Amino acid sequence: MTTVMPEELLSRARAGDDRAFREMTQPHLRELQVHCYRMLGSFHDAEDAVQETLLTAWRGLGGFEGRSSLRTWLYAIATNRCLNVRRAAGRRRAREWDIPGVQPPEPTQLGEVPWLEPYPDALLDGTAREPGPEESSERTESISLAFITALQLLPPRQVAVLILRDVLGFPAKQVADMLGGTVESVASALKRARANLRRTLPGEGAREERAASASSAETVVVSRFVAAYEAGDLDALVALLTDDVFMSMPPMALEYVGRELVGRFCALLFAAGRRYRLIATRANGQPAFGIYVHTPDGLVTSGLMTITIAGDRIAAMSRFENTVIPAFGLAPTLPA
Repeated sequence: MTTVMPEELLSRARAGDDRAFREMTQPHLRELQVHCYRMLGSFHDAEDAVQETLLTAWRGLGGFEGRSSLRTWLYAIATNRCLNVRRAAGRRRAREWDIPGVQPPEPTQLGEVPWLEPYPDALLDGTAREPGPEESSERTESISLAFITALQLLPPRQVAVLILRDVLGFPAKQVADMLGGTVESVASALKRARANLRRTLPGEGAREERAASASSAETVVVSRFVAAYEAGDLDALVALLTDDVFMSMPPMALEYVGRELVGRFCALLFAAGRRYRLIATRANGQPAFGIYVHTPDGLVTSGLMTITIAGDRIAAMSRFENTVIPAFGLAPTLPA
């Protein structure tokens, strides 16, 4: 998407007209936020990065000579801002298990991306031209939690090059200009990034299975999942899981693999007779649910869960804290 910018609008913005500046930049804000989210893996960090990008652009507008499009210039600023965040030492650390009197099962492994947050599908609309079926599938894959998590494990420059080249389609020369490097260095970083991703992400078969499930079985699986969760029916919930189901819960580092272990953890959710109501939404191209626990004062949010469907089963579950709820337009409480 390239926007032709009227010279009059640019002149007004350079003269200090902030309304003209907002009019210039508004068409790019959503796609910039998605870009920063891919770079940083955190919805809140992406929001901050976009605001800092706009501030930098406003202050540096006099140096924008129009040799590239405004969109390309903004992407260059946003990418370099995200690289600074990625290279900083102060990113959020994993939170310890803090529920008194409750001992979780021994985890299969400890996650390395405690800052991971989900991204609302509603905010993906309007980030690019209307995609066809193949493009829509590719866009969903490029925002999936598995893909976003894998990006966080790559060196920062590889992440930037991979997103700018493979996801957004910028030419190698433009990417080199954005990052202050050469076309050769961009090609080398892209090759390494692709190789690293292949070692981390599921193969083509798994992606095709997920794509097929979205059109054929998702409604049935979602309905069964909601019914089991709201009824506190652990057996029915476990029956929906694949043998190698994966469960994570950022910002806690605990991760579980396998139906038996995930089932043991889910048993903790239903302990002491706790009951829930699930409100459907979507995150990262997959089903998600605001989770509300019944209390004497009504329904109170306890977080958000996403599920990844493979065939007629659930292959992954990710549970996030209730701090992500506002981004999805969900209320913190509901009437009983």
